[in-house]
Amino acid sequence: MSLPDSHPRDGGLAARLAETRRFSETLCEPLSAEDMGLQACPEVSPPRWHLAHTTWFFETFILKPGLSGYQPFDERFEYLFNSYYNGVGAQYPRPQRHLLSRPGIDTVRRWRVQVDEAMQDLLASEDDPDLLALVALGIEHEQQHQELLLTDIKHSFSYNPLWPVYRPRDDDGARAAEFRWLNYPGGLVEIGATEGFYFDNETPRHRQWLEPFALANRPSTCAEYLAFIDDGGYRRPELWLSDGWDWVRASGATAPLYWFLEDGAPEYYTLAGRRPIQLHEPVAHLNYYEADAFARWCGKRLPTEAEWEHAAADRPVADGFVDNGRFHPSVAAAGDEADAPLQLFGDVWEWTGSAYLPYPGFAPAAGAVGEYNGKFMSNQMVLRGGSCVSHRDHLRASYRNFFQPHLRWQFSGVRLAQSMEAPRGPSATTLA
Repeated sequence: MSLPDSHPRDGGLAARLAETRRFSETLCEPLSAEDMGLQACPEVSPPRWHLAHTTWFFETFILKPGLSGYQPFDERFEYLFNSYYNGVGAQYPRPQRHLLSRPGIDTVRRWRVQVDEAMQDLLASEDDPDLLALVALGIEHEQQHQELLLTDIKHSFSYNPLWPVYRPRDDDGARAAEFRWLNYPGGLVEIGATEGFYFDNETPRHRQWLEPFALANRPSTCAEYLAFIDDGGYRRPELWLSDGWDWVRASGATAPLYWFLEDGAPEYYTLAGRRPIQLHEPVAHLNYYEADAFARWCGKRLPTEAEWEHAAADRPVADGFVDNGRFHPSVAAAGDEADAPLQLFGDVWEWTGSAYLPYPGFAPAAGAVGEYNGKFMSNQMVLRGGSCVSHRDHLRASYRNFFQPHLRWQFSGVRLAQSMEAPRGPSATTLA
């Protein structure tokens, strides 16, 4: 990982830490005490656990070894709120986090206050680059858990037939930009992180050869995915990978997660409650198998992560993020740039056709913090770009997200790609 340009003595890192910690509390404001303990399945965690675990991270990796005289809030919390760091010690079973009614939210918040005050004291005098890099990592780690907090509570709420509203919103009925292909000539390119903060799995920067390819100018929409469903997409084994077809049969899936197509107009569950599907929005909550099957139905494929990063390398980090308060994908309005990819960042994570593997020469960090990314480089696929519940300043073209191919509770969607037979310039063509 790399340290950002901000330095604690100019207020940069300390201020960013304080704002990040406050935002976690802000996201919990719409939640009741009962909501704070919900965990609908082993893959998600209760909101209270996210508040506690992010606090555990700063206490365990920074304050205990780095601040002289620091006394942990409660030594027992090291076991309760360790997620997967075997180098630290044993962990409370992940599927049972909903059973932790104690410590209660008031106790967790007192713990957060103690840790926040101690972190500010530490940053007021500390200038060790390695320790500051850990603080930067802790900030990025908490932003990841803020995104998980929202996706997790949405999943837990979705089991309630009252269709809880986390926060209401209005839909503007915008129309998606016209579908276009953007052509890239390929060649020898470089991918990987270059400057600012980055995770170790984004390194080392390296060269990669790309054959000519084309990328869709925007993510695929709900309307386009409905056409796939109407054409029997979930009933046609020829469209699915073998593991994907096994997943379809075992799960009984007939539509994306949270969709309801049985009666009348199609609807979905959102963090604003159950609502009519907005046809021009990017389709969300697809797993890798669904994204791949849809691409095959279109006669196309998913982009590789190198193709995606090459296309995104010179694009601004813009579009729909958590700060707009929608907590749902937005529409790339017609009339936006015709010759550039839209919505590469934010709105929906985009599945790639690339397995999550180390880059050539990758080496994880030493110690328990080295477990952050490297040990998950097996049986996972890469997603790129961010989502509607990601932070704008958390994302960059080289960012590598990863999930197992059957999971779909994240805001994950699809952008089509296709291979080209001969090199072409970076021009745009309309889909016939």
